[in-house]
Amino acid sequence: MGNAQEKPPGSSGGEKARRGQSGGKERAPGQRGANGAPRENSPAGEEEEQQQPDSSGVDRSYLDAPAGALPPHLGRLKNEGNYLFKNGQFGDALEKYSQAIDGCCEAGIDSPEDLSILYSNRAACNLKDGNSSACIEDCNKALELQPFSLKPLLRRAMANESLERYGKAYVDYKTVLQIDTGVQAAHDSVHRITKVLIEQDGPEWREKLPEIPVVPLSVQQQHREKPVSIELTQVRAARAAQEEGWLHHFIPAWILQLILCKYDQQVLTSINLALKK
Repeated sequence: MGNAQEKPPGSSGGEKARRGQSGGKERAPGQRGANGAPRENSPAGEEEEQQQPDSSGVDRSYLDAPAGALPPHLGRLKNEGNYLFKNGQFGDALEKYSQAIDGCCEAGIDSPEDLSILYSNRAACNLKDGNSSACIEDCNKALELQPFSLKPLLRRAMANESLERYGKAYVDYKTVLQIDTGVQAAHDSVHRITKVLIEQDGPEWREKLPEIPVVPLSVQQQHREKPVSIELTQVRAARAAQEEGWLHHFIPAWILQLILCKYDQQVLTSINLALKK
């Protein structure tokens, strides 16, 4: 699932994965961010296969969904974690991801992308449970394995914002927007945090920020070429419908169709913003 950089090791064998034990729980994003941090969606971001119930009537087919290069027993742990997360069972999902991480480390599995996804997913559980410090640690490990991975970057930004580490949060949100300019939560957060930093540090607030890393063009291109998830497609469709309703007051329908056919959603959004100014 996810792609940026940061510190801690912990990507290789031997580390017994934390099970949400890093210190006390901090405030969850949105409870204490700068006027409320954005909410987080399912870490899975994967299309589930149509599920069929087993002989007991309990649907378990999701366990055998594709899980990257993970061996079957670890893939099932990851899929069960995804299922539990989607059903709001964040503590149980965290346990499954932790077991899968331990299994990868003990078996010496060399799959940085899959291990990064597991750390990122566990970070999402910690974020949902309000354990922001543990979330940041897992995001750091995910990003060490897969630099400039978008989801761990976004989750780390949200966790830092919930801890009122606004400079670090700002840097991660800006890095996310280098990778994907369409992440509305990052745009909203940058505007919100900018106001806080101006109040906090005055006119020279930019000089006090940590350095914002430059995302390589190859990473940006790679992200653009990734297949779009169904979840994201639905969000974009809803946004397009909303904006199209507004634009119909100014532009005839046939011209709108022409714009949508020839260009992309970003062009439509730009026109919409221009008309609202």
